[in-house]
Amino acid sequence: MNFSKRLHHYAVTGLIFILALILGFQSPFASTAKAADTLGIQAKSAILIDYNNGQILYEKNADQLYPPASMTKMMTEYLVMQALHSKKLTWDTKVSISDYAYQISQNRTYSNVPLRKDYQYTVRDLYEAMAIYSANGAAIALAEKIGGSEKNFANLMNQTAKKLGMTNAHYINSSGLENADLGKFASYGGSNGANELSARDLAKLAYHVIKDYPEALSISKIPVKNFTAGVDTPIQMVNWNYMLPGFGSNMKQYTYEGVDGLKTGHTDLAGYCFTGTVNRNGHRLISVVMGTSSDGQRFDQTKTLFDYGYQQFSEKAVAQNDQLIPGQKAIDVHNGQAGSVKLAFGKSMSLMVPNGENSGAAFHVTLDRSKLNKNGQLEAPVKKGEQIGYATLAAGGSTAYGHLFSNDNKIPVVAAEQVDQNSWIVRMFQGIGSFFAGIFSWIASRF
Repeated sequence: MNFSKRLHHYAVTGLIFILALILGFQSPFASTAKAADTLGIQAKSAILIDYNNGQILYEKNADQLYPPASMTKMMTEYLVMQALHSKKLTWDTKVSISDYAYQISQNRTYSNVPLRKDYQYTVRDLYEAMAIYSANGAAIALAEKIGGSEKNFANLMNQTAKKLGMTNAHYINSSGLENADLGKFASYGGSNGANELSARDLAKLAYHVIKDYPEALSISKIPVKNFTAGVDTPIQMVNWNYMLPGFGSNMKQYTYEGVDGLKTGHTDLAGYCFTGTVNRNGHRLISVVMGTSSDGQRFDQTKTLFDYGYQQFSEKAVAQNDQLIPGQKAIDVHNGQAGSVKLAFGKSMSLMVPNGENSGAAFHVTLDRSKLNKNGQLEAPVKKGEQIGYATLAAGGSTAYGHLFSNDNKIPVVAAEQVDQNSWIVRMFQGIGSFFAGIFSWIASRF
């Protein structure tokens, strides 16, 4: 074989070897990503979250910023709940209506209950109007009650967003209306200004609303309620979330068993949006769709996501509390009655895995350096169950798209057994031995 032929042969062989390596190291979740793409979600952006473990089951343009319309009010709801829990407000606290809140509330082309300037409403009156009927004037009145002005409240919204890990969120008002609609009342931005959020940030907010203030769901799940405060004739507030069980037969095509929230939104700029959540037998999902083309489509697309989450995944345990970490070496212990200690998981973890596939979960262990001496050893005594680090799910074999929060893929690493300290006599002789070993080593290095 001449040189050029040998070179060609080696090049082909090398290419085949590289391809084999690539195929061999493909994540078992590669097919999940492909399956997710075939969902064909008709929205500008979307995301689906498993609430129980924060796992992302589907995403599409999840970090792209879009106007959220009235999904903005989820942050207003969160801050009202925060004020209630900190005792700054009670459900019966009286709220006066400013000219701003009054003027916006009179425009029935927006979602509103008409408010009166000569009447004081309770926080509950306004919160229910906002959460059930998406009343814009009610949201503004609550924002002004908490912040003193909507501008101050918008600053609080942005500060809270950062604390919740909503890295791209930018709020300019409490209602989700655009500055073109607010006119002279706009607090921030130019004439075309609007709130901007990503689907991922909205999912994080929804997660915190549910986790931190679960009582919010007891209101968001109400399908119909009359608004009676300050009106001669009750105003029927029909929840814009048509997926809620309890609607009449005219909404049956959209209802989805287990849905109990959370917030719809619509403006011409934002399109039709929906942050939904559903709970079936303790298994909760959170979804966000932004920029769908019609009222019904946002619910149809959400149903597709919910069906995907419930029908295409199964929960599998990948770590058990006190289970020894597979493949992990024991850690040396200094001055211990045993020379090393095995490592175990400090809590259990489960993942949602595509049906018919193994979890493929692998963990990387990081030890707490403050627990180790200069030689990388633990110092005795070591207590059983003592945390000495954490295990992180390795990339590309544990989940389809990762987790909503970075800490969701971490598990505490603990000592699997107790290692008592040697007696003082043993430690003394060990010290003497180490001393003479050091001397002999020094002498040897001189000759």
